[in-house]
Amino acid sequence: MKPVIALVGRPNVGKSTLFNRLTRSRSAIVVDVPGVTRDRHYGNGRLGGRPFIVIDTGGVEAASADPIYAEMARQAEQAIAEADAVILVTDVRAGLTPGDRAIAARLRKLAKHVRIAANKAEGMGAAAAAEFHELGMGDPAPVSAAHGEGVAELMEAVLAPLPAGDEPAQDQGRHPRVAIVGRPNVGKSTLVNTLLGEERVIAYGEPGTTRDAIEVPFERNGRRYTLIDTAGLRKRGRSHGAQVEKFSIVKTLQAIEAANVAVLVLDAVEGISEQDAHVAGDILARGRAVVVVVNKWDAAGKEARERLRAELRYKVGFLGFAETLNISAKSGRGVPGVMRAVDSAYAAAMAKLSTPRLTRALIAAVAQQSPPRKGYSRPKLRYAHQGGSNPPIVVIHGNSLDQIGDNYKRYLEGWFRDAFKLRGTPLRIELRTGRNPYADPKSGRRSSLESAHLERATRR
Repeated sequence: MKPVIALVGRPNVGKSTLFNRLTRSRSAIVVDVPGVTRDRHYGNGRLGGRPFIVIDTGGVEAASADPIYAEMARQAEQAIAEADAVILVTDVRAGLTPGDRAIAARLRKLAKHVRIAANKAEGMGAAAAAEFHELGMGDPAPVSAAHGEGVAELMEAVLAPLPAGDEPAQDQGRHPRVAIVGRPNVGKSTLVNTLLGEERVIAYGEPGTTRDAIEVPFERNGRRYTLIDTAGLRKRGRSHGAQVEKFSIVKTLQAIEAANVAVLVLDAVEGISEQDAHVAGDILARGRAVVVVVNKWDAAGKEARERLRAELRYKVGFLGFAETLNISAKSGRGVPGVMRAVDSAYAAAMAKLSTPRLTRALIAAVAQQSPPRKGYSRPKLRYAHQGGSNPPIVVIHGNSLDQIGDNYKRYLEGWFRDAFKLRGTPLRIELRTGRNPYADPKSGRRSSLESAHLERATRR
């Protein structure tokens, strides 16, 4: 098993910067604002040939009366309990603080292997970290997470006393990545916790609690998944001036892009807002399979439920291909059906469509409704094949296909989706027109021979 290393410390001492350095990524949001990281954030690191798992945690602020800091401290304690070793990150520029002493005292009681990383020590030398000897946890290591100074030496010291476990063989096959998305405070984190059966992410009755995109691997009925809890997407214009929120929105959009299936969470009590339609549009624009989940259904009255059914049709009707579930994430009612719908949407998004079946379906679609004529000729759709998946792409070849409008393309999308039972995924149509043998290859205009043919046709 890989050793697990937890990063703990006060807010704004550089834990997320160190996390990104160790994982060689930009997974954690790094902003010069205290309390940006709130949930546990896992990543894979490697020192030479030795792999390890690192956990980023929210800042522990014992003196704060804000309830959210109590939740962050609970997440940090859970990370410490899971870890084989702990790195206490401190700030040499701020010096030794009462908060550092309080965290160190708590770590001593847990009898964990702890090393002190005296961060932000670029260009200062070992003397800058001398005062942290007072914590009684060995020699503090002066490091600069931002510049990488001293980080390798720190990790060598942390990993040295730990067993050199073998890296476990993992299933390298594809598995569904599921992004839980929606506007703030609709119950995304509560749904994630209910699916996992544990308080994995902070679910708090305050909009904007989740800021990072938190990836959580888990298994259900022997199948692997990665759940991604995301920050709530607000309307454009609502986040100006809020740097943390801007980064959160970017992380959420990246999570949708990296997912196979997006679970769009709506609020049955408040109904569907313009923000919800905007989030749905973001999902559709990126071509992701969708499951629509209406949360807090048990708290909605009869009138609210009827209003929501109507709003589903006229506000997010463009997601009519998606399965819609009414659930209560808090009580667990209807939640088991969410992953069944995710499996169905994932299967549709990754479906393999054979060329003969696609061509037969195309011929049947044209026989049912021919494309409208424009000008002298009618578009001729000859054959189709699959051009990609997630979402499925159907490439149609023929002549004069540049004359086909969006309405007929939508008709073909619906036809193929029904023919192949692609429930839960959008479908893209690509039209490729064959070269006209009568066209002048140099000018792109009709040749004199073609013009003569067209003239005789019009005389008839």
